[in-house]
Amino acid sequence: MGQDHLVGPDGPLRKMAASGELRSMILWGPAGTGKTTLARLLADTAGFAVETLSAVSSGVKDLRDVISRAQARLGERGVRTVLFIDEVHRFNKAQQDLLLPVTESGEIVLIGATTENPYFEVNAALISRTTQWRVHPLDDASLDQLLHRGADARGVTITPDALQALRRSADGDGRAALTTLDVCCALVGAGTSREITLEDVRSARDGRVHHQSADSHYDQISAYIKAVRGSDPDGAVYWMNALLDAGESPRYIARRLVILASEDIGLADPMGLVLAESAARAVEFIGLPEGRLTLTHATIALCLMEKSNSATLALGRATEALRNGSSTQVPAHLRDAHYSSAADIGHGVGYLYPHDDPRGWVEQQYLPDDLVGTAFYEEVPRGRERVWAEQWRARRGESPQEASEPPVE
Repeated sequence: MGQDHLVGPDGPLRKMAASGELRSMILWGPAGTGKTTLARLLADTAGFAVETLSAVSSGVKDLRDVISRAQARLGERGVRTVLFIDEVHRFNKAQQDLLLPVTESGEIVLIGATTENPYFEVNAALISRTTQWRVHPLDDASLDQLLHRGADARGVTITPDALQALRRSADGDGRAALTTLDVCCALVGAGTSREITLEDVRSARDGRVHHQSADSHYDQISAYIKAVRGSDPDGAVYWMNALLDAGESPRYIARRLVILASEDIGLADPMGLVLAESAARAVEFIGLPEGRLTLTHATIALCLMEKSNSATLALGRATEALRNGSSTQVPAHLRDAHYSSAADIGHGVGYLYPHDDPRGWVEQQYLPDDLVGTAFYEEVPRGRERVWAEQWRARRGESPQEASEPPVE
């Protein structure tokens, strides 16, 4: 379900599988989004044999045995092998190194799956031998289709409000949606009325579902974010708990805090983003109910921090300039000049290296010709951003009085 960007009619993985030309890859994304199923379908479609290992329970000997079988299968029958490794980021260096020669030679096509960013967790040598494909959380339409298929297979029907509750409680996780549906099927039993209602979903999730309507749900999210933006810890904690009590995913709330940390706190306190991202990881790690404490901690801290939307405004102004057709022609002195003939065509000529100046800063053009003098960033004189802006202007020989006033909204 979902993943049309990979396996839709023009999806790259669909084309590779249909042509029988699979290449080693790593599928990464949240749990319950179909990574294991996708690996099996790709191998089946391309006509490859499949070997499966779990990085959690498999050792070097298991990996050597799989490689040996794959080499024999290729030599004796000309059949290539897909080696699927779940949680590939948990393989140690010795195990990952074993994969390098066989993936490079093509004796094995590796398909690894991970919920972690492979660029941070997987051996760089293995990254260079694979293509990384991002698997997204299932959207509402995909979850609805998945739940209807599950209901048909179990011989039950689902009321509209129960379907909405199942979808929302899953938060893009197809496995979680089907698990809750399975519990609901057990609760309704084998009677003549095999209809799953909102009460069945509440029972299956121990009451942790959305009791409010779609409108009130989004209103409460809006109230929560605006309370944090407005530096009101009381209102923010109240609406956060109301959302969690209604069954909102803690991961969703954590993601909203990460967005807010850049959108509304920004440069006034850059630690806001660090705190929000740490909270999101902690919530993913510990879950509920303990995750409430982490979210409360992060929510109050972000409320208390100074606020600045200068990054948001700078992004908006730069985006608008690009959409209005501003030039993307890089000035000659800023162009890549690492190759020998660059200077012959003027690339890099006249570039002033800031570290050669005792101030660590030099006056030169960084924008395209048609945007010279345009200011996308305007500081908001609060928190850490005020200190940085003053230091920045001092380096440029400008007095504080020359600083532009913050935008009035």
